[in-house]
Amino acid sequence: MESYKKEFIEFMVDCGVLKFGDFVTKSGRKTPFFINTGFYRTGGQLNRLGEYYARAINEKYGVDFDLLFGPAYKGIPLTVATTMALNRLYGADIKYCSNRKEVKDHGDTGILLGSPISEEDKIIFIEDVTTSGKSIDETLPIVKANGGKNIIGLVISVDRMEKGKTDKSALEELKENYGIETTAIVTMAEVIEHLYNKEYKGSIIIDDKIKEAIDEYYRIYGAR
Repeated sequence: MESYKKEFIEFMVDCGVLKFGDFVTKSGRKTPFFINTGFYRTGGQLNRLGEYYARAINEKYGVDFDLLFGPAYKGIPLTVATTMALNRLYGADIKYCSNRKEVKDHGDTGILLGSPISEEDKIIFIEDVTTSGKSIDETLPIVKANGGKNIIGLVISVDRMEKGKTDKSALEELKENYGIETTAIVTMAEVIEHLYNKEYKGSIIIDDKIKEAIDEYYRIYGAR
């Protein structure tokens, strides 16, 4: 596993973004782990987060693309932090764009925030975590209606590796439905590999009990 992936896993733990226990996802699934990117709350944290996303994007797609699109609301700071990191690390001057939840009818009007979209733009979507693909289903038509014809990829922070609407993962479904190549900074398999029964800052983050709960969760909800 690349060193930046290990750093990112520990970064999530330090920020309180990655937690283990008893939780319920937005889709109603009871889960032993939870990822909440709303806990990235400082400039320093967003600076580092953008760099992890930038590295994952460069590794999968390179930097020969034009625009990074983040669905509102969490996608807004992700696009800003990551485009800045792409410029800082690789010298790429990528545009950022997000959608508004409501159409603005005065001043900077319209449904989009940030850069306009042109038909020539190569576009990568950025998300925090995708379980069902719902936000992409909702925002892809907005992007296409505003000129976005060439969506080349989707990057997320953590691939939960669980079923979407079918027995396949949400990322696999998005690839099949829209032809979008997908990637993640890390997968849950990599998280488990790095943390299971290994001490981190004086604690075992994933012990045998939590690992058993994770295994049971994947027995029910794991992507096939």
